[in-house]
Amino acid sequence: MINEVRNYELAQADGQVYTVPLAREIVPGLLVYRIPDGMHPSSPHRWRLGHAVSGRAIADTMTEEDALKTAEVFGPLADWTQDMDTMRATINAQELFSKARAYYPIHPADPAYRIGGDASRNGIYTDADIEEAAREAKADGFSAYDVLIAMSHTVPWMGLDTEDFNEAHDRIVQKAGLA
Repeated sequence: MINEVRNYELAQADGQVYTVPLAREIVPGLLVYRIPDGMHPSSPHRWRLGHAVSGRAIADTMTEEDALKTAEVFGPLADWTQDMDTMRATINAQELFSKARAYYPIHPADPAYRIGGDASRNGIYTDADIEEAAREAKADGFSAYDVLIAMSHTVPWMGLDTEDFNEAHDRIVQKAGLA
């Protein structure tokens, strides 16, 4: 059912299966969900479009906003209720990604986008993260603009949707006394 939120069984190529809570079906057969902790921990792209029939990944994005927008583009371009072999034979992946390029989708777990360390918390922050970022900004003599630029390139900030990013930025700037 469209926009239904449910659990989803995600199968990796190596046969490992994850249960993903809160997957949202955008069109029949095409889901958007946050990649489970522990899966591809070096990838900051924590949001995924998945194929419900096969349990396989279609694309990854940095934010939930971009995942939902990418799914809106991908949705009408195929019948996502078909099996994966049929999908591979009938869909031009390059065309899909090209049409959604404004939302920066990447191929699932693309190694070119991995970072050193664990990025599985990208898009999720705590009060302790705010405190630490404020201390660092103050110690480094950052302006509010410097904080903005640094956040846009670091975990956990770069994975936040727009409103959450702006709220975190404001909290860091105020805690650091840069407002």
